[in-house]
Amino acid sequence: QVQLVESGGDLVQAGGSLRLSCTVSGIIFRTNMFMWSRQAPGDVRESVATITGLGSTNYSNSAKGRFTISRDNAKKTVYLQMNSLKPEDTAVYYCSIPRTSYRGQGTQVTVSS
Repeated sequence: QVQLVESGGDLVQAGGSLRLSCTVSGIIFRTNMFMWSRQAPGDVRESVATITGLGSTNYSNSAKGRFTISRDNAKKTVYLQMNSLKPEDTAVYYCSIPRTSYRGQGTQVTVSS
């Protein structure tokens, strides 16, 4: 049974930082690509960052320069370090495996102005 469990969401002031974690089980971790996406109320879900099994990364324009995706194959965990947070970053953040139905339950990030 594949499970992705996100954690680390919180209420933070604008300009602050958070690190989200996604712990994965039930699948061969090291070869899989992972994605962080987010969805704000009333908005469509948008991809924030992806990381391949070899560690190549890609970011949305809104995340570039502020967010960093990384992975720890030994811990089977994917991270999203978010710096210089803005109120518009407020959303539920999800960890998923692209092109599959595997997705976590999400973690809430709220950035106050």
